[in-house]
Amino acid sequence: MTLSEKVAVITGGSSGIGESIVRALAAQGAKVGVGYRSHPEAAESTVELIENAGGQAVAIQGDVSVVSDLEKLIGETVEAFGRLDVMVNNAGIETRTSTLDTTEAAYDRVMAVNLKSAFFGTQLAAKQMIRQGSGGRIINISSVHEDWPMPGNSPYCLSKGGMRMLTRTAGVELAPHGITVVGVGPGAVGTPINKETLADPTLMKELTGTIPLGRIAETSEIAELVAWLASDESSYVTATTIMVDGGMTQFSLGL
Repeated sequence: MTLSEKVAVITGGSSGIGESIVRALAAQGAKVGVGYRSHPEAAESTVELIENAGGQAVAIQGDVSVVSDLEKLIGETVEAFGRLDVMVNNAGIETRTSTLDTTEAAYDRVMAVNLKSAFFGTQLAAKQMIRQGSGGRIINISSVHEDWPMPGNSPYCLSKGGMRMLTRTAGVELAPHGITVVGVGPGAVGTPINKETLADPTLMKELTGTIPLGRIAETSEIAELVAWLASDESSYVTATTIMVDGGMTQFSLGL
């Protein structure tokens, strides 16, 4: 598998799963645009690591909930590297609030960062790929919660459910252009978004007890799948989500 001569954009690429995706794609030879909203030092550190290993990357600041910032992210990547072959809509947030206690502001922010950004990231990337005329890959980092309820985190689940249908619908619409659209649905992963659970042994025991493989995922295990989906080897996969959850969504206590 190689991504040599491919150019990729990753939103939320300075930490967690996004950072691992950046590194995995760069390790396979891709030139990478690293999107980030805050903490420029983290993004620049990732770029420096890639460059020191002989790769090429550029850090680009922006708020993915703002379409003009997404245009900037894609535009500056194309300006730096000449084209766009892979778009990874990874940026995401959650409020851990229920249907009854979510405020309008919190709802709007989750939907804007998680779903609006994925929709317009897909749209803008597809338009660039169509102009180039050689197809491409769009990968949406969703969650098991696009299909699996999580009481107490209602807006997050809604946003990921929307990503599920974005992936399916856009995958069908863009197929004639040689553009595939695939979702990746991580289960429990060791990232900053799960820091409270990771720090609590009792919660960790409860969590891992629901995962047939008996552990949470490393970010690299998500990133390696994304690298494969970004490659030509995944050319017949589209309009679907691949769950990477250690069997979590199939867990049952039995009768």
